[in-house]
Amino acid sequence: MSAPSDLLFRPIAELGRLLRARRLSPVALVEASLERLERLGRPLNAVVTLAAPEALDEAREAERDFARGKPRGPLHGIPYGAKDLLAARGMPTTWGAAPFREQRFEEDATVIRRLRDAGAILTAKLAMVELAGGMGYNNADASFTGPGLNPWNREHWSGGSSSGPGSAVAAGLVSFAIGSETVGSILTPSAYCGVTGLRPTYGRVSRHGAMALSWTLDKLGPLARSAEDCGAVLRAIEGPDPKDTTSVPVAPLARKSPGGRLRIGVMRAATDFNQEEVARNFTEAISVIERFAKVTRDVALPDFPYGLCTGTIVAAEGASAFLELIESGRLKELRARADRVGGYSNAMVPAVDYLQAMRLREKMRAPVAALFEQYDLLAAPTRDTVANPIGLDFDKSFPELSRDRPPNFTSPIGGLIQVGNLLGYPALSMPAGFGRGGLPTGLQLLAAPFREDDLIAAGREYQRRTGFHARRPPEA
Repeated sequence: MSAPSDLLFRPIAELGRLLRARRLSPVALVEASLERLERLGRPLNAVVTLAAPEALDEAREAERDFARGKPRGPLHGIPYGAKDLLAARGMPTTWGAAPFREQRFEEDATVIRRLRDAGAILTAKLAMVELAGGMGYNNADASFTGPGLNPWNREHWSGGSSSGPGSAVAAGLVSFAIGSETVGSILTPSAYCGVTGLRPTYGRVSRHGAMALSWTLDKLGPLARSAEDCGAVLRAIEGPDPKDTTSVPVAPLARKSPGGRLRIGVMRAATDFNQEEVARNFTEAISVIERFAKVTRDVALPDFPYGLCTGTIVAAEGASAFLELIESGRLKELRARADRVGGYSNAMVPAVDYLQAMRLREKMRAPVAALFEQYDLLAAPTRDTVANPIGLDFDKSFPELSRDRPPNFTSPIGGLIQVGNLLGYPALSMPAGFGRGGLPTGLQLLAAPFREDDLIAAGREYQRRTGFHARRPPEA
């Protein structure tokens, strides 16, 4: 009934079988998570608040449930962490920002409640970039907990804004974590930390009780060891919620690919101006995918200013969400230099610019939907580099990549992330090898709305044929 620490690297399904067979104690498993969060998570700047003793109480309750033969499902007894923008009663919810360090809410976020109902056990609130990056940070040191450190190489960043969830899953501190994404905040730490991240369709997961940055872009989703694990978590947290009017019922799958094989389009110029290892790993990943899917190369997104639209919407909606903080002058308490002034410029976005971005967003829908009549998934590297080094501004981290890049070059990597978030499409990032400094690189797949099952199926097949998702950092 003991719980060696390497159990937290095991698949959720395997842990569930051990727990239900009473060959593993949920108390011991939660104790292992709490111990690793304290010993390894704090030096990684991944932890804000530990959930002991509440987590141990829930673990004892789970032990009694298993003894009575009453398991609640695949997540029962599984320890997890939550990005600290999700309200959990009895715990601070800091939003990663010094002005909110003592903030508490009396009600759980819907995601936290649904996971508790499923028997999952919250062991920690995990670190994040302050205010989810909405003030325009340009450096990893953008949280009162300090820069998120990468378990594979602590001289590099874990990625934002879900920095703690990325580190905690990669280092085996929890079995899975809940992060949030507005424009890349699940996919980026997943790629940088070598874990699997699933960004669900907009509205599939309730955001009640989560910090709002951009009401029309924010999404909540899991980071875990594998696509299979992400699917298990998604099934526990999805569904409509009367407390979130943007949440929707899960739509039935309307069609399948001809012949049953997924049709995957590889983005044109996907490896242009990437680090050499990123490009090589992506090319090798596509060669693996060709074994189980129909692959078409040189696919282009419809021509729209995706980056300009997302930037304008996030700036305007973020300034509205934090207007009281901006007007109070308390931006000066934020950690990152850029964040102390970014809110003021965001608040000056003209209404006409915001409305124009929203109009262009609507014009994107039909052309992008037409693309997904031809392909089930679109593929690109998740990021064009490995994780940024700690201590350098992001725009100074890899100057060699921008030196020869044409001024009019638009990266399909960023384009895929931006269009997916603008239109609320789901995406998956998976580990796809290693690059400079022993750091992971990632593969991203984008699907049409509510086609998460296609993402998980492709992820499962890819991970069955590789094994990068099962690798663990050397000091973990």
